[in-house]
Amino acid sequence: MADDQQRRTASEAGEAGGGIAPLDRRVFGVAGAVLALLMALSPRYGFHIDELYFLDSARHLQASYVDQPLLAPLLARVSLSLFGVSEAGLRLWPALAAAGTVVVGGLTAREFGGARRTQFLAAIATGTMPVLLGGGHIANTTSYEVLAWASIALVVVRIGRTGDTRWWLAAGALVGAGSEFNHLAAIFGIVLLATVLIGPARRTVADRRLFVGAVIAVLLVLPDLWWQARHGWAMFEMTRALNAENGGAGNILTWTVGQLGITCVAMVLLWAAGLRFLWQSGRPLWQCLVTAYAVLFVLFAVTTGAQVYYLGGLYVCLLAAGAVGLDGWLHARPDRMRGLMTATAVSSAVLAVVVLPVLPASAVGWTYGINANSGNSIGWPQLVGAVQRVWTEIPARQRADAVIFAADYGEAGAVNELGRGSGLPTAVSAHNSGWWWGPGNPQATTVVAIVPGPDQAHGYADRLHRYFRHVRVAATLSNPAGVHNVEWGGHVYVCTEPRRPWGAMWSELRTYG
Repeated sequence: MADDQQRRTASEAGEAGGGIAPLDRRVFGVAGAVLALLMALSPRYGFHIDELYFLDSARHLQASYVDQPLLAPLLARVSLSLFGVSEAGLRLWPALAAAGTVVVGGLTAREFGGARRTQFLAAIATGTMPVLLGGGHIANTTSYEVLAWASIALVVVRIGRTGDTRWWLAAGALVGAGSEFNHLAAIFGIVLLATVLIGPARRTVADRRLFVGAVIAVLLVLPDLWWQARHGWAMFEMTRALNAENGGAGNILTWTVGQLGITCVAMVLLWAAGLRFLWQSGRPLWQCLVTAYAVLFVLFAVTTGAQVYYLGGLYVCLLAAGAVGLDGWLHARPDRMRGLMTATAVSSAVLAVVVLPVLPASAVGWTYGINANSGNSIGWPQLVGAVQRVWTEIPARQRADAVIFAADYGEAGAVNELGRGSGLPTAVSAHNSGWWWGPGNPQATTVVAIVPGPDQAHGYADRLHRYFRHVRVAATLSNPAGVHNVEWGGHVYVCTEPRRPWGAMWSELRTYG
C-alpha cells in the first residue's frame, strides 16, 4: 500500500518514470468556460473601431497592410463569407484563440513538471488574464498575438526540458505564423534567438535545427516583406508614428504600472515567482526566457510604453512557471490556496467589468480612461445614420460628383459595413492602409468628410479649409449612451469648391497612427 501511495504521488508530481504528468482535463474545462463567456458577450454593444477597419481590410485582401500582416484580415474575410456582417461571427476566432491560450498555459505548466493541480492553476491564471479576456472579445490582432507568444514559449520550455532540438522547427513555424498576425511575434523571435546565441544555451541547443527554424520563420513572412518592399516599407513609418504617440519617458511609468494589470491582480504573485523559478532552474534555455522578458520589458517601456499589453503573451509562460514554483508553498497550508482563489475571483470580476461588455452601454463611460474597447464599440449605427441623412440632403446632381471621406479608418469601415445596402457609396479614408486604396472619384467636387471628436482630430476643420473654399458642419456626432469616445463631438462636414482636384490632394491627406 505504501508503494502504491508513492507511485500515485510521483505520478501526481509529474515525475513517474522520468516523464511528466498527464494533462489535467480540467484545463479544457477552463478553456471551454472562457470560450462560452466570450461568445455569450460577443453581440454586446457593437463592432469595435478596429473591427470595422479589419472588415474593410477584408474586402481589400492583399499580402500585407500598413499596420498589420495578412492573417487577421483573412479571418475577417472568412467571417464575412460564413456569417455576413456579424459581431458573433467575427469574434468567434479571437475567442477560440483565447481558449487555445488557456490550454497552452496548462501544457506549459506540465512541461515544467507540474502536477495536475498545478496545470489547473496555470489554466485559471491564464483564463483570468484581462489581456486575454479583453483581447478575446475584440477581433483585432491581440488575441492571436498572445496565443502565438505563449505557444512559442511553450516550445522553448519543451526544448529546455528534453534537449530535443527538432522542436526548433516548430518554434520557427510559430514565429512565422504569429508574425503574419502581428509583427510583435517577429520581435519576440529575434530577441529569443539573440539570447540563445549569446548566452550559455548556445552550447546545448544551438544546432543546425535552430537555424532551419529561423529560415522557416523568414519564409513564412516573405509575403509581408514583399508587400512592405513594394509600399515603401510603410510599417516603419507606421511604427515611428505609434512610438511618437505612445513612447517616451512620460510613458515609462505607465508601462511599468500597467504590467500589474496584464494578469489578474492576485496573480502578480504567480508570475513574479515564475521569473524566479525560471532563473533558478539551472536550465540555460529557460533562463533565456527571463532574459528575453527583461530585454523586451525595457524595449517596450521606452518605445511604446502606453501600449501596456505588448508583453501579454509571455505572461502565460511566467504564470505556469510560478504555479509550479509555488506549488509546495501554496499547498503546505490550505488557507493559502483558498486565499489566492478568493482574491483571483474578486480581482478578475472587477477587471472583467473594465475589459468586457458586462455593464449596460450607458454605464461604461467611467471605464473609458482605463480601457477604451467598450467605449469605442458604441455609437457606430448612429454615425452611419448621420452620414446617410447628410448624404441624402445633397441634391442628386451634386451627389454624382461627391465622395464620402473618413478621417478615421473606423468611420470608413462603419459606412462600408453597417451602411452597406443603404444607398451610401463606398467611403474612402486616408488613415493607415485606407490611403493606399485611393481617393475614390479623383475628380470629386463635393466631399462629405467624417471627422472624429476634438480629442482625436483637433483642428481638422482648419485643415479642410486649406483644401476647400466652403466647409460647413452638417451633423454633430454623438451616441445614445452618452459615452465620450473617439467620435463624440465630431462632425460631418460638407466640403465644396475644392482649391485643387480631389485626387491631387490625396497625397497630402495620408495619416498613420
